[in-house]
Amino acid sequence: MQRILLILALAVLLFPAKHSTKDNPVVAGALLVRSEAVPLVSGTAAAPSLGPFIWRGSWVLRSDSKDFGGISAMLVSDDQSVLALADSATLMGFPAPSRPHSAPARRQFIAPLPIKAGYQDWPNWKWDSESLVHDPVSDRYWVGFEMIDWICRYSPGFSRVESCRVWPEMLAWPKTGGAEAMVRLTDGRFLIFSEMAYGGANANQLLLFAADPTEQSTPRPQMLTYRPPQGFRPTDAVQIAPNRLLVLNRRVTLYQGFTASIAVVDMPPLKEGAHLVGREIARLEPPVLSDNYEALALSKENGRTMLWVASDDNLQFFQRTLLLKLQVPDSLLRN
Repeated sequence: MQRILLILALAVLLFPAKHSTKDNPVVAGALLVRSEAVPLVSGTAAAPSLGPFIWRGSWVLRSDSKDFGGISAMLVSDDQSVLALADSATLMGFPAPSRPHSAPARRQFIAPLPIKAGYQDWPNWKWDSESLVHDPVSDRYWVGFEMIDWICRYSPGFSRVESCRVWPEMLAWPKTGGAEAMVRLTDGRFLIFSEMAYGGANANQLLLFAADPTEQSTPRPQMLTYRPPQGFRPTDAVQIAPNRLLVLNRRVTLYQGFTASIAVVDMPPLKEGAHLVGREIARLEPPVLSDNYEALALSKENGRTMLWVASDDNLQFFQRTLLLKLQVPDSLLRN
């Protein structure tokens, strides 16, 4: 039975979604998310550690909403409110399980992403939203769509689509291997990772944009490469220091199922041809709590930096929506 489920999991990940019309759209409304604490390591009662990180909690998330799940990207505010993006162009807001009772409760909701005028009738498979970043100054958001190779910018509160753009460099990527991860650097530049377009030397293609990738005035991106830990593909990334990233990487095999690797990247000067190397510092594989981890986010708590990791259950009965909370050591925040 386990082998059958793993084969099904591979099919879910590796084959494109059905080209259906946009039926049964997500309806905006309230969302109730239930959390169940689970140990990080099977059969271990003591609080374990994971590489340099300090484990602060792990949970299975559930909801009665049929549209809950499929988390591919997320943001976590300092009051531990989660804004999650599903790969069906669905937004979900809910408090993290460890949110302090003193923190203000934000609205819990589920809602579809606004769609650019003229494209509301596109089929579901085209709205494969995989990456999400936010600018806290302007309060705007950017979303990367894997199947159509769009990058779209949204106004504060996701009230409307402001602009979208398609780049030839991304159109050349495999249809199921597009903008899987995106980072908006603190200086305003953007990094966009391809999951499956290769740049040689076991590396993935990585685009560097000098400014907002949805603006017509932004120049053509520079081509970089990212080499993940062997056998893995990038699924999300966050900036933790001026020249340092953490990258979440995924692998699925018939023998271990879903496993993940968290890698640190010390960025060289970012220019055409630069090669970024992911150095693994933590592995999420059995007996550590494992599933299809796709999303990373950072938050601050009492002066400490927390790393949040979430899994995409693909809305399948044999997978789970997991949420991990890990404290980042100060040593990783300096480079």
